[in-house]
Amino acid sequence: MSPAITVGVISLLNCKQKKTSSKTDIDMDKVVAEARKNWAGNYSYKAKTLRTPNTVEELQDLIKESVKQKALGSKHCFNNIADSPTEQISTKNLNRLISIDEDAKTVTIESGIRYGELAPQLQEKGYALHNLASLPHISVAGACATATHGSGVTNGNLPSAVTTIELVTADGQIVELNREQPDFYGAVVGLGALGIIARMTLDIEKTYNVRQDLFQNLPVAELQEHFDEIMSSGYSVSLFTDYQNDTVSQVWVKSRTDRKLKDFGSFYGASAATKKLHPITAMPAENCTDQMGVEGPWYERLPHFKMGFTPSSGKELQSEYFVAKENAAEAYMALVGIKDVIFPQLMISEVRSIAADDYWMSPCYKRDCVTFHFTWKQNWPQVRKILGRIEETLSPFGVLPHWGKMFTLEPATLYSRHKKMDDFVLLAKKYDPKGKFRNSFLDLNVYRT
Repeated sequence: MSPAITVGVISLLNCKQKKTSSKTDIDMDKVVAEARKNWAGNYSYKAKTLRTPNTVEELQDLIKESVKQKALGSKHCFNNIADSPTEQISTKNLNRLISIDEDAKTVTIESGIRYGELAPQLQEKGYALHNLASLPHISVAGACATATHGSGVTNGNLPSAVTTIELVTADGQIVELNREQPDFYGAVVGLGALGIIARMTLDIEKTYNVRQDLFQNLPVAELQEHFDEIMSSGYSVSLFTDYQNDTVSQVWVKSRTDRKLKDFGSFYGASAATKKLHPITAMPAENCTDQMGVEGPWYERLPHFKMGFTPSSGKELQSEYFVAKENAAEAYMALVGIKDVIFPQLMISEVRSIAADDYWMSPCYKRDCVTFHFTWKQNWPQVRKILGRIEETLSPFGVLPHWGKMFTLEPATLYSRHKKMDDFVLLAKKYDPKGKFRNSFLDLNVYRT
């Protein structure tokens, strides 16, 4: 069936028939969770059941019937933020692109669609998103709920593209929130505390191409002196380092070819890469998106890893810490100061930049940020000790963690540094007064009870 265009809206709803919703059908979907783990395998979900609705109506019925539940997206969180004491509801089958509004330059989707599934469909219609994360394997709603991001000094995080959400609340009703409503800014990066997002609308723009230029062995002295210039050298820039030497091992510069390209004849003392590289230099680069200045579609360059391949190293732990951009160079050197503590469990660390946003629970709320991302060996007892040292070292800079990764900051510290935490707790109680969506992660880090 060809797409129908009406008043500037392209309908792309998948018209394959699905089974009709009924309480009997939903009960048949109820399964006992058996050794279910997250993507990296470091966390086993404790929820007794997993249910997978095929329609928004089924999702509404499930939420209304359940006592305690939590949304489960693409399982890319490294902690228990998506777990539940009783039941999880997977959004993986809510994965359709519903429509494109050509006049408003927006796309409406179901919440469980992954960026790697959405992007080619947008490209086919001549559109793009403003940015993507390092991996395209993550679901849109899950990424936005935890303030996940790509890189770029002028690029906001992934939630910054959201214009509207349709939230299924504890009573099974749908509440629509948009940028004109104050609650919207507490609900988009909602940590799963308000309900389960059924549909979302995102800003889109005309498609564009990107090239990746990689450089090796950037002198740390140059980074200290020219941090802002280096991070501004492309549309999206990443630094990869182990903090061990006087150089940053790799710099990935992703440039939009529809904008003026910079001359990379000399790059702050770093040398141009002569072959494709994996961020972890010892690993083969075939899993990575094309490099060496080869131009390609936005969705095949902005992520570091290809959709059809295992991203990063696979078996790993991850943590990530946000500091204000003006403190970035000083924070980097502070981490160099504890390099001997970090190195034994480190696979690689990535440094990225993100523009400020207005989302209450975003670490970039009202401040431009730089993040220090760590990919660790899967040795939690040792990594936990290291995280404590990193958090202590970055404490003078008001450090905040990524909600979906590993951290050990005390709840009181999170409260003091997230300026809208009190407002968020009131908002969560407004939409979920009986705590249907609460879990141990929220009880510890948000509700503190």
